[in-house]
Amino acid sequence: MEKYVFTGKTEEEAIEEACTNLNLDKDQIVYRVSLEKTGLFKAKRTDIEVMRKSDIDEFIKELALRLTKDMGFDTKTETKNRDGVLNITLYSDNNSLLIGKDGKNMSALSTIIRQAVYNELGFFYKFNLDVGEYKLKQERNLERMARNIAKDVAKTKVEAKLEPMNSYERRIVHNALTNDKFVYTESVGEEPNRCVVIKLKEKE
Repeated sequence: MEKYVFTGKTEEEAIEEACTNLNLDKDQIVYRVSLEKTGLFKAKRTDIEVMRKSDIDEFIKELALRLTKDMGFDTKTETKNRDGVLNITLYSDNNSLLIGKDGKNMSALSTIIRQAVYNELGFFYKFNLDVGEYKLKQERNLERMARNIAKDVAKTKVEAKLEPMNSYERRIVHNALTNDKFVYTESVGEEPNRCVVIKLKEKE
């Protein structure tokens, strides 16, 4: 990944300089402040190290392909950009093995890639890794379950406490019901037994 350094009196000025020179919008780059000087007798100066998001996305894609090839898989990728976040889906000749029990192998692969990107950039870069649409199907199942239970809560007027979930799963449930007219959600308990409760909204 090619890195560029731009300088300005302020961080905002350096970002503007980067966008102008690279002919990119602010949401198409990532950066970190590499130098910041505010002396009494010297002019203020801020240096930023800039990278194109498209270059980072390509690095992640190539790394995922290389790692899975080294693991013995014949893998292809499909990438989409959703709300400025890279979503990469791997399709291999043995998706179930690459996913692992309860997605553990897939999660481990994601952690390795995330750390490699951090080592390269010096900061964490957000992306989502899926294998054979496993996570997408899990999300849809959770959303469907949440909406069905929400209907029961609205009908019976009795709150429902769901099974313990990790933070990722809880977020899916919260998001699925965030605009529901009749119920709202709360997370209760302590990890690893923290769970979502679906409750009836009080009438105004």
